Amino acid sequence: MDESTAVGHVTLRYWASARAAAGTDTDSLDVPGAVSLAELMRRARAAHADSSRFADVLACCSVMVGDRPVTSEDPGTVLVPPGATVEFLPPFAGG
Repeated sequence: MDESTAVGHVTLRYWASARAAAGTDTDSLDVPGAVSLAELMRRARAAHADSSRFADVLACCSVMVGDRPVTSEDPGTVLVPPGATVEFLPPFAGG
């Protein structure tokens, strides 16, 4: 099956302060096919617009699509296929 045209969902998984700001640890978004990371982030911000902190926390997160770090890439160019999991990892303190 061509991943760019498959219909399904993408799981967004939030960790630590992102989870606290979202009020949940995951969101499942229906997608018509592969979508950009920028679009998924826009939809996540819209879904949690009632949180005063979520957008700010999301902006400072490291991001992984599956097991691939994509933080340094332009979110508009990162395509996320149906069935993928996107991990949002806020900066961690401690050592």
